[in-house]
Amino acid sequence: MAEKEADWQYGYGADGVALVRYLRGEREGRPWADLLEVVDPRADLAAQVAYVRAELAGWVLSGPVGLGLELVRQGATVLRHAHSMRRELTEGPPAGGWEAWARTPLRTGFRAVPCDRGAAALVPATLAAFHPGHPDHRQEEGASEPLLVQRLSELLAGDIVGPPLPSSALVVNDADRVVAGAVLTDWDGLPWIASVFRDPALGYPGLGRDLLRRVVGDVALAGRTAIGLAVTEGNPARLLYEEMGFTATGTSLTVVVP
Repeated sequence: MAEKEADWQYGYGADGVALVRYLRGEREGRPWADLLEVVDPRADLAAQVAYVRAELAGWVLSGPVGLGLELVRQGATVLRHAHSMRRELTEGPPAGGWEAWARTPLRTGFRAVPCDRGAAALVPATLAAFHPGHPDHRQEEGASEPLLVQRLSELLAGDIVGPPLPSSALVVNDADRVVAGAVLTDWDGLPWIASVFRDPALGYPGLGRDLLRRVVGDVALAGRTAIGLAVTEGNPARLLYEEMGFTATGTSLTVVVP
C-alpha cells in the first residue's frame, strides 16, 4: 500500500512531538487506527502504551506486535494476528508463463465466473470456509450471516479496501451455487487479495490453488507488477501462498484497546 502523506493521522506526546501515526478508519463499529507505527525513536514501549490507553481507548488498533501484546496483557481483545505478503509479478514467472496460470482449468462440474453477484450469494461458502476451528473464524457477531452480508457488501462496493478489480472471480458448481471466490481490490495502486474462500465440504482441496493461480495470472497479464494479501497467523493457506511465490513483508496485531 502506498499511502499519501495527507492520509496519515498523527498522535502527539506531551512534549508536542509526533509519537505515532496511523490511518483512520472504522472496524467492528469502532474507530480504527490502522497501520499504526511509532515515529518518535525516543518513545519506549511504556510511552506508546500510555498514549494508546489515553487517546485511543475503545478503538481498534492494528500495529506492531510488541505493542499489541502489551495491550493484550493490560486487557485488550485480539481480533487478528496477520502477516502481509507480496508476490512480485515481474520476477520468477511460473512455468508456461502467466497465461498458463490465468487459464488454469477447473475440474468437471465447476466453472469460473465474474465476481458480479450480490453479497448474499457468497455467504454460504464463506461461512463454510471459515468454520469453527479455522484461524479466521469469528466467535462473536462477526460469524453471523447478517453482519457477514454487510461486510461482503461493503467489500464488493469498494468501501473497505478499495475498488474491486476485474480479475476477481467466483467458482460455481453445476447448480450455479458459489462454492469459492477470490475478491481482488485496488489498494492505492497495489492489487490486493482482500478475500479468498472455498467451501471445504466439496472435497476438492485443489480448488483454492487453481482459483488463485487464475486470478494472479490475470493480474499479471493486465500489466500489474505486484500483488499482495494478508494471512492470519496459524492459517495453513500461508504455505500455499509461499509455494506461489508470495513472501512475507510485515506482521501486525489487531486489538480492541481497553
